[in-house]
Amino acid sequence: MSYEAKMMEMKKLLKKKAPKAEEKAQAPKRETPPSPPYENRWLAAGLTKEENEFGVVYKKTVVYEPDHRHGNYALSGLLDTVERWRESEEIHPLAPDFTRPLVFFDTETTGLKGAGTLIFLMGFIEYTDEAFTLTQYVLPGPDHEAAFLYASDLWKTPMSIVMYNGKSFDMPQVQTRWTMNRNVLPQLLKHTEIDLLHGSKRIWKNEMDTFKLTAVEEEQLDFFREGDIPGHMAPIIYQDAVKNGRAELLMKVLLHNEWDILSLVTLYIRSTDLLLQGDTLSSANAQTNIGKWYTDLKSFSRSKDVLMDVIAEYGSEEPKAHFHIGFLLKKEGLHAEAIESFTIAADGLEGREKIIAFEELAKLFEHKMKEPEKALHYTKEAIRNLYQEEDVTNRFKVRMGNEFAHREIRLNRKLFPG
Repeated sequence: MSYEAKMMEMKKLLKKKAPKAEEKAQAPKRETPPSPPYENRWLAAGLTKEENEFGVVYKKTVVYEPDHRHGNYALSGLLDTVERWRESEEIHPLAPDFTRPLVFFDTETTGLKGAGTLIFLMGFIEYTDEAFTLTQYVLPGPDHEAAFLYASDLWKTPMSIVMYNGKSFDMPQVQTRWTMNRNVLPQLLKHTEIDLLHGSKRIWKNEMDTFKLTAVEEEQLDFFREGDIPGHMAPIIYQDAVKNGRAELLMKVLLHNEWDILSLVTLYIRSTDLLLQGDTLSSANAQTNIGKWYTDLKSFSRSKDVLMDVIAEYGSEEPKAHFHIGFLLKKEGLHAEAIESFTIAADGLEGREKIIAFEELAKLFEHKMKEPEKALHYTKEAIRNLYQEEDVTNRFKVRMGNEFAHREIRLNRKLFPG
């Protein structure tokens, strides 16, 4: 084929008529679902209606003055709390991101897991215009889920979000529901997540039997709920409100959620008081746990300050503080001081930590103090206690037993050559 013929063929391809714009396939327009038939009953119960491009959502707004008290704490204490975090410059899981608004968030869902689980209530509280504003969004039904999620503004502004078990439950639920509506909703933003359940477990470990929010409220905030609905009843009440329009009990679910969120604010104040200024209402156990938490975060100087304060006040009555500070003293090369701390820990503790304290004494006397006789003594004490202690796992016994056996053989060879 000649060059001219090839050019003519190419022109034919280029001249194929492009479809007119109006002839292009149009994506089907999303129809906004109608308001539910029980709308008037929900509005009469105290909810207000909000509409957006995806449908309708119902909400309740409550404004609290800063001096409003929830348990032992006024909401205004949050302002001092944020300022203390700012001044401390601590890098900590409970520290807020100061470039983002601080929001307290909680959800209520129709179940605990599964793609069919819906979030039917989202509550937010934040400090705005010299007051605390609580906004709760209620899902009218599955058809309005996109409108419900859109109303939350979780797509609009990155936030520092304070929750209780939110990293494991609330935010994964939000992400799942957002994914189910991803074809119509803007992208969900990545928020800074602060989980007070994790913080409560770190602070009050060995002090509380359960870390349900209601238990933490009573023991740490001095807040006792009166007339509250059981949490497991919330999905049943919601489903009845959607099916039959009855909103009276649904408002009790909103009150339950409201108390949850107010407790997040005051628990955040309480936790910060303990972490940053050593609240006088705290126990030796809580302060020791905080010192250990700072160690795990590699904030060694802060950890040592906290543990030394505990030891100064309680002495050998808090052997766990001596146990944790022993590692810091050893790290600093203060071997005699570390031996003193581990000796108090070995005498006063039980279980796993007692065994480890004896192990540390054996290590220090063998490698740092160069006293193999004492190292052998503490190795034998460790072995004896290892098989007497009931509160240790078999796996721990086997692993430590092997290590102590090797240490004992090595020390005997040093002491008795040949």
